[in-house]
Amino acid sequence: MAKSKGPRIKMFQSKKFRRQWLTSLRMVRYGANNFTRNIWLTTAATAVMTITLLIVFTTVIARDVLSATVTELRQKVDVSVYLKSDISTKDAASLRQTTLSDANVTGVRYIPSEQAKKDYIATEVGGNDIDQLQTLSELDINTFPAEFRIAVKDPDQLASLETLVKNDKGFQEFMNPDLAPTFAGDRRTVIDTISGWAKTAERVGLIASTVFVAISMLIVFNTIRMAIFSRKEEIQMMKLIGADKNFIRGPFVVEAVMYGFIAALLATSLGYFGLLALEPKIASYGVAIGAIKDDLVLYAPLILVSMIVIGSMIGVISSRLAVRRYLKV
Repeated sequence: MAKSKGPRIKMFQSKKFRRQWLTSLRMVRYGANNFTRNIWLTTAATAVMTITLLIVFTTVIARDVLSATVTELRQKVDVSVYLKSDISTKDAASLRQTTLSDANVTGVRYIPSEQAKKDYIATEVGGNDIDQLQTLSELDINTFPAEFRIAVKDPDQLASLETLVKNDKGFQEFMNPDLAPTFAGDRRTVIDTISGWAKTAERVGLIASTVFVAISMLIVFNTIRMAIFSRKEEIQMMKLIGADKNFIRGPFVVEAVMYGFIAALLATSLGYFGLLALEPKIASYGVAIGAIKDDLVLYAPLILVSMIVIGSMIGVISSRLAVRRYLKV
C-alpha cells in the first residue's frame, strides 16, 4: 500500500509543478501584452527609468573617477626645500639622511644648483629661443638654489616634517633664506579642489537619483493604474471563474519589471558607450579614468545585473503599490 502511494505523490507533485510553471508563463505573456498595449505610457515610463538609472550610473562613476584622481595626485605630492647653492655634496647627503628619518618621508631627491639651472632652462625655454638660452646660460650659478624634493606618504601629515626642517641645525645652516619650503605646493590646492568636486558630485548625484527614482515610481505607478482600469472587465471575468489572486496581480508586476529590465539595458549601454567615447578627452585633463574604465569592462556583466536589479526593484515596488491600492481581489 505504501509503495503504491509513492508514485501517486510524485505524479501529483509533477503535475503541480507543471501547472505552476504554465501559470508563470501565462503571467509573463499577459505582462508582455500589457507592456505593448499602451506604447506611449510604456515609452514614457521606460525613458524616465532609463534617465534615473543613467544618473545612478554616472554618479557612481564620477565619484570613483574623482576619488582615483585624488589618490593619484596625493601620491605625486612632494615638498620642496631650497638650500644654499654652495652646499657641499657631503652636507647635502647628511641632510638627506636626516630628512629620511621622518616616518612620513618615502624618498628624498637632491637637485644641485647646476642641475636646477639645467632643469629651469629645459622647462622654461625648451631649447627654442636661442637668445634667451644664451642669456640664461650666462647667469651666475648662484642664482639657482639647490633643492630637496621630498616625497611623502600622507600630504595631510606634514607637521613632523615642518618641525624637522625648522628646528634641525643642519637645515638652519644650509637652507636658502630667500626661499621658504613649499609644503605640498600647488598640488595640494588641486587635491583639495578635486576632493571638493568629488563630495559635491556625490551629493548632487544622490539628490538627483532620489528625485528621479521618485518620478520613475510615480510614472510606473500611474501606468499600472491605467492598465488596471483598462482591463477592468477582463479582471472581473477572471474573478468570476475563480482565478488565483497572484495570477491576476502577476502580469502587472511582470510589466513593471520589464520597464526596469529594458531601462537597465539602455542606461548601461549609454553609460558605457558615453564613457568610452569621452575617455580620451577626460584623460587629457589628467583625470585618472583608465583604471576605472578597465574595471567597468572587466565587471560589465556584474554591473549590468546590478542595474537590472535596481530597475526591477523600482518597478516591483511601484507596481505592488498600485495593485494594492486599485486592484481589489
